[in-house]
Amino acid sequence: MAAVRTPDRFEADLARFLYERSEEARAVRVGEKETSEQAAIVERYADLFTREQHAALRGAEEDASGEERERLFRLRESCAGGLVVRELADESDRLENAILAERVEFRGESLPLRSAQARLAVLDDYAAREELGDLAADASATFNCERHALLRRGEDLDAELSGEPDPVRRSAERKAIDLHALAAALAQASERQAASWEPLRGRWTDRILGEARDPEPASYHVAYLRRMSPLAELYAKDRSVPVCLSTLAELGFDLAGDTRIRLDLDDRPQKSPRACVIASDPPSVVHLITRAQGGLHDYQALLHEAGHALHYAGCDPALPYTFRRLARDHALTEIYSFLLESITREPGWHALHFGLSPEEDAERAEAARFLEVLLFRRYVAKLHFELELWADFEHAPDYAERYAENLRRAVGFRYRPDGYLADMDGEFYSADYLRAWIRTAQLRAHLRSRIGEDWWRRPETGGLLRDLFAEGTRPTSEEIADRIGYDPLDTEPLLDELVPA
Repeated sequence: MAAVRTPDRFEADLARFLYERSEEARAVRVGEKETSEQAAIVERYADLFTREQHAALRGAEEDASGEERERLFRLRESCAGGLVVRELADESDRLENAILAERVEFRGESLPLRSAQARLAVLDDYAAREELGDLAADASATFNCERHALLRRGEDLDAELSGEPDPVRRSAERKAIDLHALAAALAQASERQAASWEPLRGRWTDRILGEARDPEPASYHVAYLRRMSPLAELYAKDRSVPVCLSTLAELGFDLAGDTRIRLDLDDRPQKSPRACVIASDPPSVVHLITRAQGGLHDYQALLHEAGHALHYAGCDPALPYTFRRLARDHALTEIYSFLLESITREPGWHALHFGLSPEEDAERAEAARFLEVLLFRRYVAKLHFELELWADFEHAPDYAERYAENLRRAVGFRYRPDGYLADMDGEFYSADYLRAWIRTAQLRAHLRSRIGEDWWRRPETGGLLRDLFAEGTRPTSEEIADRIGYDPLDTEPLLDELVPA
């Protein structure tokens, strides 16, 4: 039997384990490796994640109080997560490697599935996007049995270790929020925003997809919309990095010169099209990864991920590892990402960097708002779907149609029911995104009041953010709301931004 570690020793060994896993995940995600070897890493640390270790951490947590109790709670949760990862590592690797190996045959080309998904953002012909979208979705759906089996096993293990059989209640307890109250507040906000959404959606789908589009286009076209492809020439691929670096410099951040942040901006065939940050060892090793394709989305994605990177790289190195790397959820760090991404919706940003007239600037700012509303409404629908699915997970496949219908009603695009598993992030990440949407709007209102309408180009904003970054992952999103004088579920600042005056 492996020796049970003290909490401090467990924390130190966990840091090494997470570093190795993060670096392996990074290599696969960016296309440097063709196969994932997470299972081998998990095997090397097999004695770190045991039921005896989990029980010992629970006992220490029950005897502690205050900040130490919170640290031990997060370590116990990480131990439980490690147990699940350990038991599922082989299956997870098989699924990841199968997806990496899957190819799509499209008009004489043999494309890796991820490259096919990325191609949808840059393919100008509407019919060709439909064709490639169907092919990629067909290929992705062939893995649904494996996805469901993996989720099922993970859910069973999580219920066993936590002692809470209800996945919704379990997640709510971990996040320390009421998921149903959050969903209700967001549903009300989405309903209040609905009347302004339809004309906004019609105007920009006509503009980007053409008036010959289907009344309800397939979801395959969303990536093309987010790129604002017909307007992509203005938002040139090769300008995204200098423009974003300049934007951040006005706030006092030197992203390129920060040795703690390692930028990977190259384009590779097997590189995932989704931008991300991998915080291997904050604050000293933080990877920012994007795959630029041209268009406004490149700028938004880079600024968004810069928010994560600056947060992790800006945490106080004297903090315990737990409060530099581990969080109850993702809602805190998403605040900073959404805040920096929201600069692309600010009046004047387009004029400053792209030489637009006031009329053109207002038009492009509206385009950015359209994309923001589209994603907000999509995630509200996803949260409601996920609450239903996880409340009855035994019958998960029965909810595939509900997934497609929820999203269709919310955003006016057709979603395939068999995409319901590929489109589902774990641990109610949709709730974390939505909490960050609410909080970012509150923070923007606070910045406008405290610093001015041009907060997005003032070093005072950078100073305020640095103070928040220094706290690492210790605060919750709801604590940030309290500090700036808002109720966590107050959606009025968000509606002020999503609904035109």
